[in-house]
Amino acid sequence: MKCVELKIKKVNIKAKLPEFKTLGSAGCDLCAILENDTIIHPFERKLIPTGLSIEIPIGYEAQIRPRSGLSLKHGITLVNAVGTIDSDYRGEILVPLINLSNESYTIKPYERICQMIINKIETPKIIIVNELNETLRNSGGFGSTGMV
Repeated sequence: MKCVELKIKKVNIKAKLPEFKTLGSAGCDLCAILENDTIIHPFERKLIPTGLSIEIPIGYEAQIRPRSGLSLKHGITLVNAVGTIDSDYRGEILVPLINLSNESYTIKPYERICQMIINKIETPKIIIVNELNETLRNSGGFGSTGMV
């Protein structure tokens, strides 16, 4: 299996390189590159810098995902749930965090704040049609497949 190459540039000399913590890790951790502690108050949003920019090969994307420990223990997650970095973006990776808890949380410099996963993507050929194939669900929306 061929391994995809991900080029990484430090846009801040203090940036930490992404790190896969275990052999089986799907995502690598990205860290906050801050001069000082940053407090995120309940239901507040903050854009946290990582000090890194990346070059993703065409046909791939980087997904930025919340860290499960931060989410469960402190209510810290991503504003957009999962963020996508396109292969043509070259700016700094900035992470939009939100505090969904009732208590303030302090982000420390170099704290692991999210995970980055590289995925292969397909760009579909768009075809305009007058009809779509029917399914059992058809146009049934939210909750239409039953309750858990």
